[in-house]
Amino acid sequence: MNIEQIYTGCLAQGAYFIESEGEAAVIDPLRETTPYLRRAAERNVRIKYIFETHFHADFVSGHVDLASETGATIVYGPGAETSFDIHEAKDGEVFTIGKVKIKVLHTPGHTPESSCYLLYDENGKEHALFSGDTLFIGDVGRPDLAQKATNLSQEDLAGWLYDSLRTKIMPLPDDVIVYPAHGAGSACGKNMSSETWDTLGHQKQTNYALRADMTRAEFIKEVTDGLLPPPQYFFKNAQLNKIGYSAIDKVMEQGVRALSVKEFEVLIEEDDVLLLDTRSKEEFVKAFIPGSIFISLDGSFAPWVGALITDIRQKIVLVTPEGREAETVMRLARVGYDNALGYLSGGIKTWKDAGKELESIETISVDRFVKKIQKDADLRILDVRKPGEWEAAHIDGAQHFALDYINNHMSEISPAQTYYIHCQSGNRSTITSSILAARGYKKLINVHGDFEVIKTADINIIGSCPSLAQNMK
Repeated sequence: MNIEQIYTGCLAQGAYFIESEGEAAVIDPLRETTPYLRRAAERNVRIKYIFETHFHADFVSGHVDLASETGATIVYGPGAETSFDIHEAKDGEVFTIGKVKIKVLHTPGHTPESSCYLLYDENGKEHALFSGDTLFIGDVGRPDLAQKATNLSQEDLAGWLYDSLRTKIMPLPDDVIVYPAHGAGSACGKNMSSETWDTLGHQKQTNYALRADMTRAEFIKEVTDGLLPPPQYFFKNAQLNKIGYSAIDKVMEQGVRALSVKEFEVLIEEDDVLLLDTRSKEEFVKAFIPGSIFISLDGSFAPWVGALITDIRQKIVLVTPEGREAETVMRLARVGYDNALGYLSGGIKTWKDAGKELESIETISVDRFVKKIQKDADLRILDVRKPGEWEAAHIDGAQHFALDYINNHMSEISPAQTYYIHCQSGNRSTITSSILAARGYKKLINVHGDFEVIKTADINIIGSCPSLAQNMK
């Protein structure tokens, strides 16, 4: 028996490849099928089953394409309804892979069909639990994502989750290894650990949601408290996972197409085409094509695309780092953005050499930013971090809205005013600056650097973080 966790940091997502005696199963695969097909070929095994823990909302699964290419059976838990062939498993149903077995544990709560998969080793001993979004390391799945589809409240779903954890998971042996679908950085939970696996026994000791003396009412209150609205693309991805999607090979063929300057220019002049620049923030601010939206491949690329590009069918043309064109198209497809039309061949240099217009955004370091605040307390400062970051510590007098919800706050800022825009490091501030610049805002000063420098500077900082007490004025 061999278990491999295939972890994708950009999505904070864990897929799993399990093999025994020439047979294999894949759990929660990403959109691209190559990683799983390659492993099967290298190890001379047949992929027999594709197990889905639930209808994922934060990425498009590779289940349909992988089943088409391998003949594997797609397995969902009880109550799952799809537009393609699946095996709807019964609670407690057992599947055999070589000399090991996988048992379905129906654990509704995150979604109604959510199920965990309990792996028994060659000796019939409970070895590992593939817990999907039911149980994370340090947290549990948010119970609000299935409300629209079920007409249930988040409190109803949280109650289901409480029952699932206590009747199906907590009675398992402490040495069972927990392999979740996500880790820190995912919006599918609130306080996930950066660890990607743990023993169930340790989780019983450390995970707030598994406290032995926790009542149902306490659980519901704690799990639902402080939930931010889910990203807008979540419901669209869940729907794609239910009804199917375009074959990934066709998406890649269309998107990984080199465009000449002339072809590129024709496309970006069309009203329904978005120009996406995925280079580094340092490269972008120095020179970009007017109208570009910046989202770097080196940040949380796919989640930011999903949060900010509101039409999942949006036509997109690309400026990418050299050699990363296919990667960009694939990472768009992971969250259902299948309408990339090609990339600028030769990148910004080609555009510049052709004598085409370029713009830049004034960008300063956090050190210079602090000095400007010290000289002028009336600077207009825009903080685009998340609410929790803002509450922990922010500059006195700054204006705040989270980048995730920029489209809801455009009326709060004036193109006539000069804004200093900052976040935690400079990535989100650069995304914000690009969006504002594309909408005609010209008086923007973007701040790059670590917010920790700002927190320790001799300026007024407001917030709840105890370590900041010496800086509070």
